[in-house]
Amino acid sequence: MKAVSLQNLYLSANANTLALWAKNAGIGKIRAENYYDPLKLALSAGIQPPAPVYVLRLIEELKRLTKEDPHADVLPAQGFHFTFLPLTLPLYEVNALLPAKVDQLTTLWAGFHGKKIVIRDLRLVALPSQLLLAGIPEPPAIDMRQSFCEKVLESDWKDELLMRHTGSPLPAPFWHSTLLRYSAAFLPGTVRQFFIERQTINFGDVAGELTLAKINYNWTTCYPVQVLTGKHSM
Repeated sequence: MKAVSLQNLYLSANANTLALWAKNAGIGKIRAENYYDPLKLALSAGIQPPAPVYVLRLIEELKRLTKEDPHADVLPAQGFHFTFLPLTLPLYEVNALLPAKVDQLTTLWAGFHGKKIVIRDLRLVALPSQLLLAGIPEPPAIDMRQSFCEKVLESDWKDELLMRHTGSPLPAPFWHSTLLRYSAAFLPGTVRQFFIERQTINFGDVAGELTLAKINYNWTTCYPVQVLTGKHSM
């Protein structure tokens, strides 16, 4: 997806969310379940770049704004990440061994492991009940993700990948980190205003090396998978 198309997609997502919020003043129905299993781990590829100063301030402001709200789940700074391609749902217990076919996955990943990707022009993108920090990847990253996705679809990991993306495009078009998940249908008015006041701000760029890892839903638990030996870590 070209940069202009991705920019338009982010703007469209914001416009659609603002229209929904305008029709729904309250937070709506409380979620009965977590977005993702809070304890089990998934396999995912991504980067964990240093967070720009402006982003760290943004996270701290969100924490202060929502500190008394039990429905708000703000990304801790140590979990700051951008997903390259999520591979599975949270399927694995923390201490469980990965299936033997992980060797096939690490072989596919070897050509991508450690490659540097850059994501520029970070901005806030609002979904009805989430705030994202999304950016524009440099072209090599887009091509690499498409290539890796196609390789996984031709492998024994196809079913896990399709299950992870049920009801969503593959690969997902956004390049983002989820800063806030809210366990209701819509964000509260205070967070909506927070977004509205900051939606035009450019929060800079990030760069990081690609890694394959067992992670929890917000990457605050991250166990890199060993790639060159074909063996996996715990």
